[in-house]
Amino acid sequence: MFIENTLLFLSSLTLTEFISYFWPFIFFDFVRYVILDLFIIFFYLPARYFDSANRRRAKLQLFRQRPLVSVIVPGKNEGKHIPRLAVLLKNQTYKHLELIIVDDGSDDDTELICRKLESEGFIKKFIRNDQRGGKASAANTALNFASGEFIVHIDADSYLSDNSIETILTPFFLDSKIGAVGGDVRVANIESSMATRLQTIEYMKSISVGRTIASFLGVLRIISGAHGAFRKDILERLHGWDVGPGLDGDITLKFRKLGYRVVHEPDAICYTNVPLSFIRLAKQRYRWDRSLVRFRLRKHVDMLLRPTVYKTRNFLTLLDNLVFNVVLNIKWWIYVVQLLMVAASTNFALYIIVVNYILYFSINVIEFMVACMVNKRTVMVRELVLIPFLPLMPLYTGVFIRLVRSYAYLMEFIFKSSYNDRWNPWKVSKISKQEKM
Repeated sequence: MFIENTLLFLSSLTLTEFISYFWPFIFFDFVRYVILDLFIIFFYLPARYFDSANRRRAKLQLFRQRPLVSVIVPGKNEGKHIPRLAVLLKNQTYKHLELIIVDDGSDDDTELICRKLESEGFIKKFIRNDQRGGKASAANTALNFASGEFIVHIDADSYLSDNSIETILTPFFLDSKIGAVGGDVRVANIESSMATRLQTIEYMKSISVGRTIASFLGVLRIISGAHGAFRKDILERLHGWDVGPGLDGDITLKFRKLGYRVVHEPDAICYTNVPLSFIRLAKQRYRWDRSLVRFRLRKHVDMLLRPTVYKTRNFLTLLDNLVFNVVLNIKWWIYVVQLLMVAASTNFALYIIVVNYILYFSINVIEFMVACMVNKRTVMVRELVLIPFLPLMPLYTGVFIRLVRSYAYLMEFIFKSSYNDRWNPWKVSKISKQEKM
């Protein structure tokens, strides 16, 4: 009966009424996701195929030159993850590597584990910071000891596919103006909980597809710290990473402002562990989302105000980020108010919600299928078994993630809360606050 009434409601709507009730989907989300997904099918995949010969030549050049690559891993209390990471790096198809671990004030057995691995030759250099300085400080310490021409930054709880290093380095030999390359980050602990399963689908859409499209269009705004490769000379020119949440996006924009290209390499695969619970996930995203305000709207707002200085694509990169995060988040709240007003004056608000759910569920199915097409050579069975969880994605991304994001933006806009985040040592945050505000 309810289905029949919903269909009757839809059939009774005029075109104007249909648009007025579903305008966010029609004008924003359909264009953002469905149209761009079609774009990737008809333009990116053929371009990727026809570029395969150039990529093979670039890879041959990489192996002929054999530049030293410094793999740096900053972390605190990550001892249990280091042995697997170190052993798997030994299995990489590209061998000219040095592994540098920085223990940022751990109080577990990280030092004992890493000293043993260092004596066995798995770690080239282990550095122990007795007092925690934060992730940026640890990464910069590793950078100071790195001898490689290229720096590959990896999170301690991540691990790479066997050919990931050679694959993430290949773009550097395609174009000398490429300064940084991002790897494709996927979820390692898929089956741990409902939260990890939904994050897996999200990563497939936002990273495997979203960053691939952004890179193809020249508007990529982030190289993930979980797996990113950088030219060392440029990192040194920038004095490494700055303090703060979202330091990955910050360093990416700094590369762009110097005139270098940043690209995403979908075949350079990294597996990382994601939060197990929705509470921990909310805390992680709260930290991540505040960085948009702190870095995009404060530190790098000159990319919007001076587009002639930083080139059109840099302007569009930041504009895209702000429009499809801040502006569309505001749009979501406006639509919520509209639904409440409809519910107060009519009896068909529930029908509108159901139709919206169906529309956004359909988008998620399309995005999942496109992600599988983009990664057809590397999609695993354990990712395909996530299909039954797709019906939950409209609630996950459309409600849960938006609520966390809204709260993060509000706290950062009003209270600048990222400068008081315990994720960084309070002394470091205090200095950063004095310098940046």
